[in-house]
Amino acid sequence: MKPYDERLTVPRSWWLMALLGVLLLGFALVPLGLVPLLCGLAAGGALSGVALSAYGSARIRVVADSLVAGEARIPLTALGEARALDAEEARAWRTHRADARAHMLLRAYIPTAVRVEVTDPEDPTPYLYLSTRQPNRLTAALTAHRPDAA
Repeated sequence: MKPYDERLTVPRSWWLMALLGVLLLGFALVPLGLVPLLCGLAAGGALSGVALSAYGSARIRVVADSLVAGEARIPLTALGEARALDAEEARAWRTHRADARAHMLLRAYIPTAVRVEVTDPEDPTPYLYLSTRQPNRLTAALTAHRPDAA
């Protein structure tokens, strides 16, 4: 099976809002002259671009014997059942059903998720909550790559 790899990019509408914010900054700087206007537009555009790119750079990957979710790297042997969550279930697991000890790679602009049990007795984390646009593919990849799946 092909390894799973997903980047949790921000929606296009966020880029549009950032552009509008930079333009508003430009209008505010018009009275100061052309040089401050151009510097403000350049700085505002660069900062917005860096911020949106950094926030949307989180990745979820299933490679070899590990699940890589953002900064976390978890061996597949430490994971149990993976369950795809629809929008309603995902909302419940990130709000009133959430456990403060859980590891969450949460992106509020992605309505679906996967919940993966952590079976390692040494790890106090009960489960992983991973926002994903492709919950069924991620669940299938985790199931196929588990050592006991053979």
